Amino acid sequence: MNRARRGWLIAVLVTAVVALVASVGLAAATIGRTGLGRVGGAMMAGVGVTTSGGGSGTTTGPGMMAGRVGMMGGGAGIMGGRFGLAGDGRPVTSLTSARARAQAFADELGAGLRAGEVMQFSNGYYAEVLEADGSGATEVLVDQSTGAVSVEYGPGMMWNTRYGMHAAPTAAGISAEQARADAQAWLDAQRTGLTAGDAEAFPGYFTLHTLKDGAVVGMMSVNASTGAAWYHTWHGTFIAMDAG
Repeated sequence: MNRARRGWLIAVLVTAVVALVASVGLAAATIGRTGLGRVGGAMMAGVGVTTSGGGSGTTTGPGMMAGRVGMMGGGAGIMGGRFGLAGDGRPVTSLTSARARAQAFADELGAGLRAGEVMQFSNGYYAEVLEADGSGATEVLVDQSTGAVSVEYGPGMMWNTRYGMHAAPTAAGISAEQARADAQAWLDAQRTGLTAGDAEAFPGYFTLHTLKDGAVVGMMSVNASTGAAWYHTWHGTFIAMDAG
């Protein structure tokens, strides 16, 4: 295959992936506004709805958004630039090495950004990226096999109004306290026995730990404008955490 044709095929593939992810984000926004909990069968795995007005939510079964970390940031860095960092080919086997990879991405994304909390799950690593003042910037996933880093799909990609795919100024929305209440209402309806931790603000949304008997078991996010909830189904089982 000649170089020109290979470049054209890569461009088409990247365009298709971006369009697919954007369509999922628009569907999530529609869910938040309408209170619908199912879009296109199993497409929106893990999406739930709870509005600041007290609406209830629902989830779908396993689907497109579930599965192993690295869908958006494999070894080839398909979503590169501000959305990802290609892997270095070395497995990530500790919270320390995951932090180093997250910091490498933060350095590429913007001056003064730094890796914050890092978590290990059975499907890979999660890390916060923080602004210089310690406020939340974005969230990333680190592939444990390749070291590739990608902006977290779901809320990090779709709801982040500064570093996401739909970056735009937004009006002030719900408070952290309301976000936690909305998250708890969703958990009471959909994940009985779990409680919502403190809500940490990111541009356009909040992210919270989910707890069982006071111990971390997972994560979820709440849209800062609509109160819609998005459970992070893609992480797998929680293993360990470094608060940073």
